[in-house]
Amino acid sequence: MNLLVSGVGARHLGLLFTAVFVAGLLAFGCSGSVDDTPLAPISTPGQPTAAPDDRVAQERQPSASPTATAAPETGQPDEDDESCFLERSVWKTNLCKHSVPLEEIMAGGPPRDGITPIDTPRFVAVDASPEYMQDDDPVIALEIDGDVRAYPLAILTQHEIVNDEVGGVPVTVTYCPLCNSAIVFDRRVDGRVLDFGTSGMVRHSDLVMWDRQTESWWQQITGEAIVGELTGSQLEFIPAPVVSWDEFTRAYPGGMLLTRDLGLGRNYARPPYVGYDERDSPGLSNLVPDSRLPIKERVVALSVGDRHFAYPFSLLSERLVVNDTIEGKDLVIFFSESTFSPFAPGLNVDLTHQASRPVGSTGVYEPTVDGRRLTFKVGQERFLDEETGSEWNILGQATAGPLKGTQLTPVLHGNHFWFAWVAFRPDTEVRAENAG
Repeated sequence: MNLLVSGVGARHLGLLFTAVFVAGLLAFGCSGSVDDTPLAPISTPGQPTAAPDDRVAQERQPSASPTATAAPETGQPDEDDESCFLERSVWKTNLCKHSVPLEEIMAGGPPRDGITPIDTPRFVAVDASPEYMQDDDPVIALEIDGDVRAYPLAILTQHEIVNDEVGGVPVTVTYCPLCNSAIVFDRRVDGRVLDFGTSGMVRHSDLVMWDRQTESWWQQITGEAIVGELTGSQLEFIPAPVVSWDEFTRAYPGGMLLTRDLGLGRNYARPPYVGYDERDSPGLSNLVPDSRLPIKERVVALSVGDRHFAYPFSLLSERLVVNDTIEGKDLVIFFSESTFSPFAPGLNVDLTHQASRPVGSTGVYEPTVDGRRLTFKVGQERFLDEETGSEWNILGQATAGPLKGTQLTPVLHGNHFWFAWVAFRPDTEVRAENAG
């Protein structure tokens, strides 16, 4: 069953493919009424379901799946029910076990791992960083037990997943360009370390990951297994804000940078989704967008208990600091204007930015130090707390004043596109004039 996604045309993305509804292949099989016709695979390794648009051909071209141990078949439910599986030479995922409607899962174009995940990341020290890194380049900043690493979005837009170990913790660093969702997970589940790849599928525009150990499918924006053996399992989120390279280097001069020297033959100065964040389309999605905010408005997206909130960048860019209390939880949001969009061209051969534009970045923290709540305001160069006059950076570090050396406790959040966050959290409260 081939269906063209409503509202998505050549003027929207560069990656415009015929979307294939997975449930169309399995609706009868999982209900117990299936004919004798074998189910066709969503895609065959090395062959995309549709030809990519020329503008994103580099990014969307499939490549061979990485070498990995074959997923074990022991313990798979319905092992003998072939109607629950796509072509077994391609997928060993049990599609009769799922927590979301299968018709919401679409093939995005490339096959499994056609967007190649990074399994052997290479790093260089901040003080030996290459010339191509510019002050306003966006990076994911991850710190675990003193091990600090920066993952440039220029790399993540082309690979989407990095399997790594930081501070002794197995992690998966992820970025879905269609949703602008940069999220880091602890990749241990029930004592087993999982390795993640790109499935070639999306749901509500968001990356659907797969793990190589069980071939279960995972929703990136929620961290939940939605199809297969591990359905219902939840990955642990790890706070990791997106900030500018300059802010990272000043905060962590002893940190490490994921290098472009990965041997994967990519041109990381040429983003594959140029201008995507300026268009009024919801990517690969057939949902009607929530009209409370513009589709591609960036928001600070966070949850407190079972309630969900969004602070639009349009508000944050005016105030730069927001002190707020939601559901009894105090928080402060810092906003920096300088961070560039990952959807604008990067460096030219003469190491100058070409048509890059600032979109901003954020840090969200608990504003309490030693039991004392602090109230923050904008200083001349950095953020100040009114109680002690200490200076703070966007990474929640006190850099000067009586509290110098203090680190605020981070609050888990994302800087997602509005349409993507609200697709999964439709009951989100938009905090604007009612924000503190």
